Amino acid sequence: MKKIAYIKTDFTTKFGLPRQSGLIEGITGKIVFQKEYRVQEAFRGLDEYSHIWVLWEFSKAKQDNWSPTVRPPLLGGNKRMGVFATRSPFRPNPIGLSCVKLLKIDYLDEEGPVLYVSGVDIMDDTPIYDIKPYLPYADSVPDAVGGFTENLKERRLQVNAPKDILNILPKEKRDTLLKVLESDPRPSYIDDDERVYGFLFAGYEIKFTVCGDVVTLKEIIQAQ
Repeated sequence: MKKIAYIKTDFTTKFGLPRQSGLIEGITGKIVFQKEYRVQEAFRGLDEYSHIWVLWEFSKAKQDNWSPTVRPPLLGGNKRMGVFATRSPFRPNPIGLSCVKLLKIDYLDEEGPVLYVSGVDIMDDTPIYDIKPYLPYADSVPDAVGGFTENLKERRLQVNAPKDILNILPKEKRDTLLKVLESDPRPSYIDDDERVYGFLFAGYEIKFTVCGDVVTLKEIIQAQ
């Protein structure tokens, strides 16, 4: 398996990332290919598609051993399920799969062709193994069954974000941050009203608290 590219995103750690691709469209990424794959002919026809599949490596979650069961965050981290019934990063082979929106292909970039995508759930500098087009007639299954996730609802919080704090962030990043906070980025098994949580986003450290169904933005600090 050859690593053909890597992706640049606003998340240098997994904390704060959406749990699946496509949930927050404002999270964007830039896919930069290794030199040997920067061949324009290899991308011919790709710009006719609205979405693509990205196969990537859980490069920060490698383990020497694997476990047949894991604790899915959606179940609060308290119930074990078979690893092949989940999308846990801790797998026999650390391969991730994301469906993202293809915004544009930049052929003029000095590292081009470069793919700009949105709806990303991938950390910064993650290695990419392959790109494939999303085919609506084959990849969309309207009557599919969602297993143990079928009856689980994504939690949405009310966001309290004082303007003097939020405005520290560049304007084009503010709406995306609000959506990240609204989706409750905490691990599902952590619920502490007094705790100040933090994650890195777009070169800033974001600090917040959660009390009941309200998330409060406490501080934004430019990362060193």
